[in-house]
Amino acid sequence: MVSSTARRLRDGTRTVAWWFGAIVGAQDYPRYVEHLRRTHPDRAIPTEREYWRDRYADADRNPRQRCC
Repeated sequence: MVSSTARRLRDGTRTVAWWFGAIVGAQDYPRYVEHLRRTHPDRAIPTEREYWRDRYADADRNPRQRCC
């Protein structure tokens, strides 16, 4: 049996991990792949490395889209 304190600690840790992942874009690539499969099934799916390379190159070309 897990105590309520341990459960709250576990839930809090999961929340912080989710929040941090959202900040750094941890779900961006899987979401993009799902989008491609759903709306562009004829397109090749880039590797995760290609995805991030293209995303950072796009950010460099369009600096107004960044926050800093």
